[in-house]
Amino acid sequence: MVDQNDLMTISTEKRQDLRGRTRIFAKRVRDFVRKLPNSSVTQEYGRQLLRSSGSVAANYNEAFYAFSRPEFVYRIKITRKESNESLIWLELLEIGLQQPLEAERKQLIIEANELMSIFTSIAKKVDRVRTS
Repeated sequence: MVDQNDLMTISTEKRQDLRGRTRIFAKRVRDFVRKLPNSSVTQEYGRQLLRSSGSVAANYNEAFYAFSRPEFVYRIKITRKESNESLIWLELLEIGLQQPLEAERKQLIIEANELMSIFTSIAKKVDRVRTS
């Protein structure tokens, strides 16, 4: 586990909240993908989206339980990358989905953007601390 006194560590409560949030994101994506119309495009994009959203949750979980600072930094950066990838697949699924599926896609885009911003902020903070 990362040293709790380390400047790059956020409060336990916030870390726990973010852990839950990434899991909820992955579950919402799973439910969204299940409802997509059946086509070769939606199947492929859906598979990619499932993988990346699941990786957001899995890699943040790994960061949460990191044994060392380098492992924490690595997992946070992977989580940021997977959040961005999820965003790309969600944007590519702009294929004229019917409501409320399109509304859910837009909400997932907002969440992917927010997660990406959070992990970018954490990564920048960690980089600042490392170079100090």
